[in-house]
Amino acid sequence: MSNSAQEVPIISIVVPLFNEKESLRPLYRTVTHQCDLLHRPYEIVFVDDGSRDGTGQILREIHAEDPQVKVVRFRKNYGQTAAMAAGFNHARGEIIISMDGDLQNEPADIPLLLAKLDEGFDVVCGWRRNRQDKFWTRRLPSMIANWIIGQVTGVKIHDNGCSLKAYRASVIKRVPLYGEMHRFIPAMTTQADARIAEIVVNHHPRRFGKSKYGIGRVWRVLLDIITVKMITGFAARAMLWFGFMSGSAMFLGFSVMLVGELRRATLLPEEWTVIYTVGFLLLFLGIHFIALGIVGELTMRTGDFSPQKSLVRSAQREGR
Repeated sequence: MSNSAQEVPIISIVVPLFNEKESLRPLYRTVTHQCDLLHRPYEIVFVDDGSRDGTGQILREIHAEDPQVKVVRFRKNYGQTAAMAAGFNHARGEIIISMDGDLQNEPADIPLLLAKLDEGFDVVCGWRRNRQDKFWTRRLPSMIANWIIGQVTGVKIHDNGCSLKAYRASVIKRVPLYGEMHRFIPAMTTQADARIAEIVVNHHPRRFGKSKYGIGRVWRVLLDIITVKMITGFAARAMLWFGFMSGSAMFLGFSVMLVGELRRATLLPEEWTVIYTVGFLLLFLGIHFIALGIVGELTMRTGDFSPQKSLVRSAQREGR
């Protein structure tokens, strides 16, 4: 081993796990081998996301054998995003590398990620150009999602879903992760003014078990795309987002009421009542959006998205 347990690690490898007992020891051996070749202090942070197949027991054994291994255990399965967030929070290294625990990522690509990071980038994303997954249920939905994410967020990464990524800890620890947000880390890091790069990495067929994801995740991803767009595009301009929706609703409300007024002589009383009710409801919805925009502006100025805080963080980074 290249570093002792007492040394503060420079590199932290974060690996979320869910029912991966067959993959765990081969993964540990290959990751350790690659990290030893780096000749830099490192640690491996395994996050057991509520496994029920004996993964926890193997992790305890590995931790007892190797003090460079840190284990975080969830009481139940919370999902990959929560597991990655917990791993990032517990990682001590200046550089954090995330990867899957199913042996589909190649640990030998770690030096390539680090070399790209050393060029001055803050986030380096892996691109599984020759992805070894089923086309219709995995690759095609991923291609469509990556295109949509690129168009919506403006961060055009070929493979947002690849877990093999390298980050500067000072950047990734400032990114809020929840839901399925691990797919949108490149876009979310733009909030921290991150410099993003992408490199081609290897990808292997799954050797053990089966994928934890299916076509049913599409709806959740679509909802998270809307959330990411709001965060990246309107977090510091809440009134702009809600003002746009308010203007649209109020315009429709006035238009409906104007039509009702112009055709009042030819409408039955019931029809006129329905038209004016719809118009008033749209006007009320517009006022409601304005109120939400005001609340958003107040929250932004006192919370994590305060412009003053962003300026200070940017100045501190430029000063290093």
